[in-house]
Amino acid sequence: MRISARSDYAVRAATELAAAEAEGRTRTTEAIAEAQGISRKFLEGILVDLREAGLVVGQRGAGGGYRLTRPADDITVADVVRAVDGPLVFVRGERPSDLHYDGTAQPLLAVWVALRARVREALEGVSIAQVASGALPASVTAMVDDPAVWENPPE
Repeated sequence: MRISARSDYAVRAATELAAAEAEGRTRTTEAIAEAQGISRKFLEGILVDLREAGLVVGQRGAGGGYRLTRPADDITVADVVRAVDGPLVFVRGERPSDLHYDGTAQPLLAVWVALRARVREALEGVSIAQVASGALPASVTAMVDDPAVWENPPE
């Protein structure tokens, strides 16, 4: 599974909006782009996707910018990823539950569904507020405390 640049940037933008929410403010596209090192043009497209998904709203005029449409505690990383990239796990462009395998490959379907379950567990279990504050859930911190998860397998 790969996390696209679009998803990565969208989550980073959402964390900026969560921080702004905590301060009772909005954030401009320029401020988000500068804070996160994201191309403004690319970010504009991401913000459109987040707006269409109902996660952010834009406010024009003095003091304008973007804000989250609901508390950052109620928006998960999965919500943001789905808003910009669609379903979390695809196999050849299909959801694992829509696949069918025959013969010796039949058990592979369970592997893809298990992968989707673990991805959901990780991304649905973390709110944007938790990322923005650095207070990640114990389930995530326990996983990354194992030094082996930081290593890449030999090629």
